[in-house]
Amino acid sequence: MGRLASRVPRSLVLSTDLDVLPVDRVVEQRDGYLVARSPRNPTHHWGNLLLFDDPPAPGDGARWEALFEQEFAHEPRIGHRAFTWDRTDGVVGAARGELVDRGYELAEDIGLVATAADVRPHRRANRKVAVRALDPAEGADEDLWAAVVELEVATREPRYGEAPFRTFSRARLDGLREHFTSGRGSWYAALDPSSGELTASCGIVVTAGRGRFQSVVTAREHRRRGICSRLVVDAARDAVERFGARRLVIVADLHYHALGLYESLGFTRSEHVVGASRALDGGVESEPGEPASYDAGGGSIASVPASRIPSSGSSRISALRP
Repeated sequence: MGRLASRVPRSLVLSTDLDVLPVDRVVEQRDGYLVARSPRNPTHHWGNLLLFDDPPAPGDGARWEALFEQEFAHEPRIGHRAFTWDRTDGVVGAARGELVDRGYELAEDIGLVATAADVRPHRRANRKVAVRALDPAEGADEDLWAAVVELEVATREPRYGEAPFRTFSRARLDGLREHFTSGRGSWYAALDPSSGELTASCGIVVTAGRGRFQSVVTAREHRRRGICSRLVVDAARDAVERFGARRLVIVADLHYHALGLYESLGFTRSEHVVGASRALDGGVESEPGEPASYDAGGGSIASVPASRIPSSGSSRISALRP
């Protein structure tokens, strides 16, 4: 297990961004910011970042970059800069002048939150599919775990190459299985009752009562059949009953078209979080399914932009923000 700072971000989106990082993550407190590191995955933008208490002010662009270089000087494989700030109201501060003008891409995400009592089934939820939790133990349910990887590859954004995306997806799932093996949530599969085919899947990582969805994805040929809504509700209820989730969090891009689907299941738009990242010359572009919106890739499209070239780790903050 990695080292964790004693202070947890005020934002549920950001705190669960950290929750879903690999178990060897290191989160350290500094004066005015947190440092998050993913030692096994230095190319993961939202696994190696600075999380500030406040949005950028005039003059912070150069200061923040200098702090990042100082914090990650020991890791030459890091070819990016990534920042976010602990606000839930969408405030960008001086980010456009201080970061966007320096070549950074702003990521704006919506955090939807529900309690166990809030979650409700959709009136058109699919009653035929079988939803089950996968066994995270090594060697168990390997055919289904492999099918989850192939589902994510099949529904990836066209700009991501098949082979590198498969490597990214497999490594990210391996990292999440470490959480699940220790009893911190599960991965869920919606299966066709006749063929056993995987039609949709998602994960939930539970930490101190915070349940964070990961990568809700539905196969293209099974969309608009009520499978996603059934999967999300069944997974949420299981996370509450078996793992003690008290608050459930789904994160999606600000402009994600299916936010209404999650609202229809009892989730409420609770946070608007902002971050900024850029690849340096020769660095790896931000990864698929990042940041937060990687959570909400399922409804009617492929894995959502959960917004970011593959690397060997898990999402932001993933993925979609893991």
